[in-house]
Amino acid sequence: MTSRTRPVTVDLEVLRADLERRFRTVTRTVELGGREIGLLSPANADDLISEDDYVKDERLPYWADLWPSAQILAGEVRELRLAGERVLELGCGLGLVAIGAAMAGGVVTATDYYEDAILFAQLNVADATGLAIAARMVDWSAMPADLGRFDVVLTSDVLYEPRYAVLVADAIAATLRRGGEAIVADPGRIACEDFLNECRERGLVVSDSTSHAYAEGKIRQTITLYRLRWDTEDREP
Repeated sequence: MTSRTRPVTVDLEVLRADLERRFRTVTRTVELGGREIGLLSPANADDLISEDDYVKDERLPYWADLWPSAQILAGEVRELRLAGERVLELGCGLGLVAIGAAMAGGVVTATDYYEDAILFAQLNVADATGLAIAARMVDWSAMPADLGRFDVVLTSDVLYEPRYAVLVADAIAATLRRGGEAIVADPGRIACEDFLNECRERGLVVSDSTSHAYAEGKIRQTITLYRLRWDTEDREP
């Protein structure tokens, strides 16, 4: 069953009202696939910083920002032919990459470490595409055994802490099926080189990489898209 046969089943107005009640929100406009996409988001991520969360596991609400890497990856994914393919996003944030995957025909599962990120992503994907996606909370340090394997695994700008090199490599290795492809968008974060080394140790190799210039206002970044595959058919656990 493809994503085109899965109409929205959540009550979008109830969900929107709940988010707008609990957050100070804005709608950010992004061009994707020749269309203008509106993303409901918290007005300021700094408003969401929790000292308790940070003390617990150094968690910060990065999900509430719209990052250049997500915009580049979403544009790339939108052009793929994903009809009927199972697509997983690790760290979905506001849902832009998930929107690109849904627009390309993928059967999308969006995951994040924050429950509110999942809610914003579900609403934004439904608003943009009219489709419902699967969504769940996932902690990379304790990957759920029932998540399954996917044809495509996507993630963007998640290598900003050294410890994420191992966690993200493990997450991809645990969820990418044999013959599938992972696409990782990175703007040159501190853990990227270690992450690629960790992937090689697990039998995941870079099949291709492309650089994309991003410029908006004072922001100037070069985003690299790394495409990862299993190096041999028998290396997948």
